[in-house]
Amino acid sequence: MKALIVGTGGVGESMAAIAKRRDPSGELFEKIVLADYDLARAQKASQRLGEDRFPAEQVDGGDPDAVAALAERYDVDIICNMLPVNYAMPMMHAALKAGRHCMDSGMSLSEPHPTDPYNKVGKLLGADQFTLHDEFEKIGKLALLGHGIEPGMADYYARYAADHYFDEIDEIGIRDGATLEIPGHKGMAFVFSIWVTIEECTNPAVVWEADRGFYTVEPFSELESFLLPGGIGYQEMGHIEHDEVVHIGRNAHLLKGVKKASFKYAVGQEFTDAIGVLKSLNLHKTDPVDFRGTKISPRDFVAAVAPDPSELCKGLVGITSSGTWVKGKKDGLEREVYLCQIADAEDVLGRLGTQVITAQTAFTAVITMEMLATGKLAGYMGNPESGVRSPEEFCADPYVALMAAYEFPGGLMEMDSEFKRAQDRRALTLPLD
Repeated sequence: MKALIVGTGGVGESMAAIAKRRDPSGELFEKIVLADYDLARAQKASQRLGEDRFPAEQVDGGDPDAVAALAERYDVDIICNMLPVNYAMPMMHAALKAGRHCMDSGMSLSEPHPTDPYNKVGKLLGADQFTLHDEFEKIGKLALLGHGIEPGMADYYARYAADHYFDEIDEIGIRDGATLEIPGHKGMAFVFSIWVTIEECTNPAVVWEADRGFYTVEPFSELESFLLPGGIGYQEMGHIEHDEVVHIGRNAHLLKGVKKASFKYAVGQEFTDAIGVLKSLNLHKTDPVDFRGTKISPRDFVAAVAPDPSELCKGLVGITSSGTWVKGKKDGLEREVYLCQIADAEDVLGRLGTQVITAQTAFTAVITMEMLATGKLAGYMGNPESGVRSPEEFCADPYVALMAAYEFPGGLMEMDSEFKRAQDRRALTLPLD
């Protein structure tokens, strides 16, 4: 497998580090090209890995011709877009020009409804990318959308739960929270892409229901208290705009007829208040404004001056849980489970040298590359072989089986339900050995 990673910030660098740790001899990942608009950043990541199979290159991710030419020069199998989401379409066009598979950790940008943004959908996340489905089918290549952790792992989990734990599904909700902190740091800290975080936390949040379709609500609304495993405990969570809702709604037929999908995230009051301040000052806006004769986007400015998450968050301590809550029925009984990945910030930094949030985002992409290289993705168990695809469209069994080998093991919390209580009663009646 040869891959081109465009964008060597936290996630791109983490992908390379994970690939090296998984395959130190280079038998599986023969070459991974690290490319960035900032050549020095790509070179820094390459030098940290210390191997010729991780060369550094300069490329503008907004120039499809340049990216395609680089992919062709190294004869890569797949182009991985680890840039901010506003680069999604140029990168897909680069893959089409080069005739390669491509993979994205997110989806193309949404557009809020012009007159009723907190009730009606304007343009959905990924809408632009799905228009290229036929073009990828024509060249026999896959465009893999949302292959991070959320989206990504969470979506593979949705398919895995449907295939193994339920006869019918009522609701799938992505639920995410942590005890992470940076000792000594005061104020707001972005732990992931600053640009993307502001986008998710200020846009209307999207929800899907089978009898209603996609609709929107205010960000951080409909707070609920959700119990997270690993000693994290109960955390208050609210709606955020996120890709999984779109993937699940589009693929309900593969998910035992799921009737509702949502995404809720626990960010804490301090973070919510800080986002509110940015919004009140119009610093979340992307349209350029004139400042002393120079055009500048307020959000681009915030992203440029805020501390770099890939470096700042190497100081993180604590535990984070990302996962998929599923409610439905099994054997005629109501059942609820939470499929999760729990990571310790200091452990991940010690293993990979990158911070926990970006490393968690990266491992699914590398597992997916391995599945593609070893025949466990395209065509496997009836999987699609081409086109623009969501993780739910692929059998998740090989993915889940590889998580432990990548040192990001999956877990399952059986929540209180009729099914669990019946299991508990049966356990009490088992004879002693």
